[in-house]
Amino acid sequence: MSGHGNTEADRDERPASAPLRIANVSGFYGDRASAMREMLEGGPVDVLTGDYLAELTMLILARDRMKDPATGYAKTFLRQLEQCLGPALDRGVTIVANAGGLNPAGLAQALGALAGRLGLSPRIAYVTGDDLLERADELGLGAPIAANAYLGAWGIAHALRQGADIVVTGRVTDASLVVGPAAAHFGWARDDFDALAGAVAAGHVIECGAQATGGNYAFFTEHAIGLPGFPIAEVHADGTSVITKHPGTGGVVNTGTVTAQLLYEVDGPRYLGPDVTTRLDTVVLAEDGPDRVRISGVRGEAPPATLKVGLNSLGGFRNDVTFLITGLDVEAKAALAREQLAASLKRKPAELVWRLARTDHADADGQEEASALLHAAVKDPDPSLAGRAFSGAAVELALSSYPGFTLLAPPGDATPFGVFTSAAVPAEQVPHVVVLPDGTGHTIEPLGSDAPSSAGVPAGGVAQRAVDGTGSGPTAAEPVVAAAVPVWTGGGPTRRGPLGLVAGARSGDKGGSANIGVWAGGEAAYAWLAATLTEDALVKLLPEAAGRPVTRHLLPNLRALNFVVDGLLGDGVSAGTRFDPQGKGLGEWLRSRYVDIPEELL
Repeated sequence: MSGHGNTEADRDERPASAPLRIANVSGFYGDRASAMREMLEGGPVDVLTGDYLAELTMLILARDRMKDPATGYAKTFLRQLEQCLGPALDRGVTIVANAGGLNPAGLAQALGALAGRLGLSPRIAYVTGDDLLERADELGLGAPIAANAYLGAWGIAHALRQGADIVVTGRVTDASLVVGPAAAHFGWARDDFDALAGAVAAGHVIECGAQATGGNYAFFTEHAIGLPGFPIAEVHADGTSVITKHPGTGGVVNTGTVTAQLLYEVDGPRYLGPDVTTRLDTVVLAEDGPDRVRISGVRGEAPPATLKVGLNSLGGFRNDVTFLITGLDVEAKAALAREQLAASLKRKPAELVWRLARTDHADADGQEEASALLHAAVKDPDPSLAGRAFSGAAVELALSSYPGFTLLAPPGDATPFGVFTSAAVPAEQVPHVVVLPDGTGHTIEPLGSDAPSSAGVPAGGVAQRAVDGTGSGPTAAEPVVAAAVPVWTGGGPTRRGPLGLVAGARSGDKGGSANIGVWAGGEAAYAWLAATLTEDALVKLLPEAAGRPVTRHLLPNLRALNFVVDGLLGDGVSAGTRFDPQGKGLGEWLRSRYVDIPEELL
């Protein structure tokens, strides 16, 4: 079999009113390998997208590239296509993925070789220009091992309008994988901000795969989740969309699962992106049948004049040990272990963090239930100091410490860790280049004040509209939709119980900061939640946030609050010493805390 299936003529055959069915088959590097095949076999789709990149992934790929410059991309994408490329081409399905990581040209070349072995000849394009490592000093970015700007959707759109079957990218925004195909298909211009913002909302919902279809969902006990199917966004010409999944697959799609994902790893109501600033406070959700949720009303504004740049640097070396403490006198045993290990270290490490997890229960029937965990994490620029000198010192205490002394793992050596930070650079200083299947390059110019109007430019074109580029027009201080927060007027009896009885939550990380999105199922519950869960109340419920800047954002259309806790996760995922370094469980911790809940809400 040879050739390609998704030709320009094929794409233009669909009715003008038909939505573009864009499916997600990966939410991270390591997601379910069978998802691409499941999506192709489960029903009709037009575009397959895959998100393989995150802050930690870029560090992993950077270390791969340091060992072998020919690597730096997500190899699992190739393995998925080995069995799925032929069926995708036969069905006329386009594939768009950011699996190129730090080496999209290398991935495109590897894809071409794979296709050749399979007897196929797909048209492969790639998007590049995001890698700023060689210009880090020039741009004042320090000395990272990876420096990647978050590009937008127009390189993808241009490649698709030129007939590409597969587009692989480096670091574009996650939502760009949806925005690019939609913009190409519907002929959106660069200043169609409302339509673009609607596609960003849809892209943000499906970018993390099964998190939109019941995965990691606060109210999973109310549904038969099973193994969730992956999500599909049916995007319409005006930017509205319906989130769904293939019939017969596991999981659930409802306004709760979609709300949870909309709140995932965001900041305030203005969701900044390289193509558009999406107003999350304008999003309207509505059930549209079983496992179908319509997203409408999304408003967009001009994007900022700068691009975010993710920076990964080597921060030093780390190690950890965990002491098992069983039975009585847990606090005293922990204090003895800390004292003895400190005395045994010939040199003090740069950072030594202790945490005692009181997982023990009094008068327990099982030994595990009678035990607590004492964690010690060490970080230092010197690998010898953080390595066996540390873990070996812990082992040497085995016959000299508290009764029942046990370590949960043998002594280990130090491992390097990375530090993630971000910077902003002017968009005009970052090339956005798409290399087409014939090898020619095409530059996507940034949206700027010195460019001509985009009126009449073909979809995926590169003309620009005159805008200030700040993403904040003259009415920036006011919400686009004046959705008033309902006032809580209740005053009846209350019952003490976990917050999760009336509120869902989802949390995550952005570098060293954590976000916790919390939503309620009804207007009364939201009014009570907004009145009760203030920034101070959050800190009381989550004492680990004390002393850190906490910002609360209200999203009344979603009946939601979003909290950002700066610095809670330290220097980012691989540098964190928390046992939950990405903050994924913070929302569930919050839901487990007891508050006084009005009985009328229960």
